[in-house]
Amino acid sequence: MRRLRPGERADLTDGAGLLAECEVIAARPGPGGLELTVLAMRREDEPSCRVTAVQAILKGDRGELAVELMTEVGIDTIVPWAAERSVARWRPDREDKALSRWRTTAREAAKQSRRARLPDISGQVSTAGAAARVTGADLALLLDAEADRPLSGVTVPAAGEIVLIIGPEGGVSPAEAAELTAAGAVPVCLGRSVLRGSTAGAVAGALVLSGCGRWAPRRPRQGTA
Repeated sequence: MRRLRPGERADLTDGAGLLAECEVIAARPGPGGLELTVLAMRREDEPSCRVTAVQAILKGDRGELAVELMTEVGIDTIVPWAAERSVARWRPDREDKALSRWRTTAREAAKQSRRARLPDISGQVSTAGAAARVTGADLALLLDAEADRPLSGVTVPAAGEIVLIIGPEGGVSPAEAAELTAAGAVPVCLGRSVLRGSTAGAVAGALVLSGCGRWAPRRPRQGTA
């Protein structure tokens, strides 16, 4: 990352909505070498429409890619899902390490996208746990390339929780689809193209966040137009 210089801007946040808009007044090499002056403080309220992504665990670094993209888009909560067709598995003795990678990825992506609120990365769930998330949601959408209904045609609520379910490399199994739809999930497709499990959540999240009014222009910084 490039070194900040005096006169440049930098934002600080507690990750829970409080953000300080600052200017660099001194920059020295090494930890703690950045000196800032606070120009303005603001608190970003918790959104009335919250989006949760139940993301199937993916092989290699594709899980971290999915987390990075969804964080940049604005997803509020990401839930790792041990789907039936997931190639990768988080063994009990390695789950903490895998979760740590997802959380680190989310934190770094939140910095890059200047989020005032960090996404919550929960512990992994089974399909029963994913179905429980569906049951408690105001709207739940199951991404399915074979579905007849496009996500772009769904009316999303302006308030409440919206759950997106993103399957693994091999897709959601028939048994999982039956359990999730029985819990209330609506099967939807993103279009004619079949997206990877690592990118589908970000695309779906962008559509949903736009639909519920969360993709409004960023508030101008102090002293800018």
